Amino acid sequence: MYENYSRQALPSKYYRELLGSALCVFNSNNSFVIENILQNPENNENWYKLLDKTSGRLCNKLKFIKKEYRQVITEKFTKIVSMRDRIVHSFQITDSEGNQVLATKDKENQQYIITEEYLLDFIKKNEELSLLLYKHRGY
Repeated sequence: MYENYSRQALPSKYYRELLGSALCVFNSNNSFVIENILQNPENNENWYKLLDKTSGRLCNKLKFIKKEYRQVITEKFTKIVSMRDRIVHSFQITDSEGNQVLATKDKENQQYIITEEYLLDFIKKNEELSLLLYKHRGY
């Protein structure tokens, strides 16, 4: 598919919509994780310092999340960061049906396609994390 703003082949509009939504919900949660970390008075970093950290490095700061939520939030956020990394560090291919999609590889060099289902699952996992972060905040 082509658009008037690019001569390069692009995935379908729906695929790009999911991709954009996936990145937006992740960015929202990343900021929300920072807000939750800052709630703890023992944390000695400020918003500016935390915002400059890569998401993977934020995982180390989750020790400031309340103990009752720490493990589940840490596990979900770590999984989501890993999935986001696969999206961001992907490469575009033409699939077996002639569609432009993204593909990636894991740390063991196994390649796979980032399907619409993968993106929808990523968005769902971000929703679950968001709800946990709201609970942590007391809402």
